[in-house]
Amino acid sequence: MNSKLIGSQKEFFTQMVVDAVLRLDQEELDENMIGIKKIAGGAMQDSLLVDGVAFKKSFSYAGFEQQPKSLDAPRIVCLNVELELKAEKDNAEVRVERVSEYQAVVDAEWKIIFDKLDQIVAAGATVVLSRLPIGDLATQYFADRNIFCAGRVSKDDIDRVCEATGCRVQSTTSGLAAAHLGTCERFEERQIGGQRFNLFRGCPQAKTCTIVLRGGAEQFIDEVERSLHDSIMVVRRAVKNQSVVAGGGAIEMELSRYLRDAARQIEGKQQLIVTAVAKALEVIPRQLCENAGFDTTDFITQLRARHAQDPDRFRWHGVDIEAEEVADLFAKFVWEPALVKINAISSAVEAACLILSVDETVSNQQSQDMMAGGQPMPGRGR
Repeated sequence: MNSKLIGSQKEFFTQMVVDAVLRLDQEELDENMIGIKKIAGGAMQDSLLVDGVAFKKSFSYAGFEQQPKSLDAPRIVCLNVELELKAEKDNAEVRVERVSEYQAVVDAEWKIIFDKLDQIVAAGATVVLSRLPIGDLATQYFADRNIFCAGRVSKDDIDRVCEATGCRVQSTTSGLAAAHLGTCERFEERQIGGQRFNLFRGCPQAKTCTIVLRGGAEQFIDEVERSLHDSIMVVRRAVKNQSVVAGGGAIEMELSRYLRDAARQIEGKQQLIVTAVAKALEVIPRQLCENAGFDTTDFITQLRARHAQDPDRFRWHGVDIEAEEVADLFAKFVWEPALVKINAISSAVEAACLILSVDETVSNQQSQDMMAGGQPMPGRGR
């Protein structure tokens, strides 16, 4: 949140990220249930969090203008069915001897699609979504009956609609009943920037949400999306594992102090190994000081002294970049999930052990000499 792009609006986006994560299923915390839609134009403050699902209006055929643009307590059905008259596939052949036989084939095609449409209407649906195309015939059919429809909706959006409204994707219209439909408090098609969006609000089983990002340029919005994704993952981890530690190098300095004290009680070469790990942990606060342009030696010596003098009092003291001093970062709400730190330190130790376990390397001196001289490797071709 302290990036150059959204640092000025970090309070606005911080609240948005926390609200988005808390709207998820607290058992699973599936980040895929948070949709992020990007619309160029406007200011960052125009970004909004939709308590439900929002997705860009899909391609529509003639007749969509007559469809309702807002519905209260709609009945929603999600399909994986194509509602469109299609031309025959390649190499298809129908042999007829009379005109009546040809008309019977045409009538059968129309009857199939009208049966599907009648079954959807009979189930009581007022909003029809499908992963596959919904043609002009079906669009006009639904418009005449005050039903909204949208085809070619992406799988991710369909899945989030199902999670929010309680419906399930149907692969056929046969046997479609009211039990297969979902609902929400309000559906509306709304203009956001230069695009139209379909919004599902007030979903009773809402375990999903959508963040609509606004900004001046696409590259700018992409950078904001990356920052928000990182923030969402951090908040998600903190909610899932509520044990946190202070950031700013505080926990690394405390671990370094603890290991130095423990190393004094160890005899033999193991003492050197533990001391080396303790020294390596100081790299984090040292790098923070270098990045901020501080006097590294001064800050590291202050941190060593405070953590050694009174570990209970100065346990969470680290590098405060904003105040340019050593301070209690836990009191300033600079927190990191403990699980993240455990995984990072464990991975670093395992990588170091893997490198140290390599006791011998084999090299081809002839190949190295040829590469140094810039000569190409001999080939097998003529």
